[in-house]
Amino acid sequence: MRVVDLERAVRTVRDHCGGVEGVPRVVASGNFASPVALLHALLAELPSVRLHALNAQPDLRLHEGVVPETTFVGPGFRRHPRLSYVPSRLSMVPRLFHGPLAPDVVVVHTTLPRDGQVSLGLEVNVLPAAIEAARARGALVLAQLNPRMPWTFGDAVLQVEDIDLGVEVDAALTTHTAGVPGDDARLIGSRVAAEIGDGATLQAGIGEVPDATIAGVLERRGLRIWTEMFSDGVLTLEKAGALDRGTPVRTSFVFGSQELYDWVDDNPRVQMLRTETTNAPSRIAAQPSMTSINTALQVDLFDQANASRIKARIHSGFGGQTDFTVGASHSPGGRAFMALRSWHPKANVSTIVPLVDEPVTSFQHGAVVTEQGVAWMWGRDEREQARNLIDHAAHPSVRDDLREEARGLGLA
Repeated sequence: MRVVDLERAVRTVRDHCGGVEGVPRVVASGNFASPVALLHALLAELPSVRLHALNAQPDLRLHEGVVPETTFVGPGFRRHPRLSYVPSRLSMVPRLFHGPLAPDVVVVHTTLPRDGQVSLGLEVNVLPAAIEAARARGALVLAQLNPRMPWTFGDAVLQVEDIDLGVEVDAALTTHTAGVPGDDARLIGSRVAAEIGDGATLQAGIGEVPDATIAGVLERRGLRIWTEMFSDGVLTLEKAGALDRGTPVRTSFVFGSQELYDWVDDNPRVQMLRTETTNAPSRIAAQPSMTSINTALQVDLFDQANASRIKARIHSGFGGQTDFTVGASHSPGGRAFMALRSWHPKANVSTIVPLVDEPVTSFQHGAVVTEQGVAWMWGRDEREQARNLIDHAAHPSVRDDLREEARGLGLA
């Protein structure tokens, strides 16, 4: 790796992309770890480019020649007129870089070098696969070297030889402050928490329901973390003594408070793993009492969940929901929970519907949990599943309508 100034890096990328047949593809760190300063400078000099990033945030400036490309739509790309959405389970995304989504440039956000290595810090995710694909085809790999990026271990550690150019940028990291869960979220979280015993393995995501669930398991002991991402809830479990200190906390990316970033920095208990590992259903299934907690926009009477689309327009994507639902369902003692409010407050509609009219994100959940109760799904016949959803998960104001629809669908 050669450390150069921003101007030299931009010139090198511009010259490299000038020799690319067709529109060049830039793959970059996403979520809350995008190398914004370096990316902005590069994109400004590329009149036509495809930018691939997962869960891109609104801080990315996209000129008219940029095609935002992703397998999981974040707020920075959502509803963009040129959006190129590629449906894929998150565990399969790394394979795309060795095939139809081959990168011409990879831009990552790392620590400063030490002992011939850098760390990807807060975001590993699909980046190792993108770097390997770039190396295999003679593409460029650039790093925004940030002294504020935490040093994390596992697959986050890269040899400097795997990076062509580095640009030092001292930039504050984006943080996230969790809000206080509302009454519905606390009730849902408490219902899920009641089903989690000592020694369980958790997929701990971000949001009101995961936060409320974690608040309900602080007195458990021997808990483990195997997840695609985590936020401050894991630190809360650590402080409470709920985690198994002999088992690494394993994840693929992190975002949260500065306190969380300080905790993961140089912490060997936190193992950052590539997506092919964290999201492989077989690896998830191998975790004891694997408990996944996901949410959706709609669940229908056949226990099919739509978590991806609103009025046929892509809102997010598969992400890891399908991977973890399948993996947790195969785990010894494991269960896949679908947790959501029974009534969508913004759309003012029931989230339990007769039949989803959007592409299905996941199905065959262990239970669907709302503030109304727990509707057990796994192992019940389809009529009992529908009855459980109506009686224990649906909002009371729509239960009669749902029973009538269930009869029309042959479920009653």
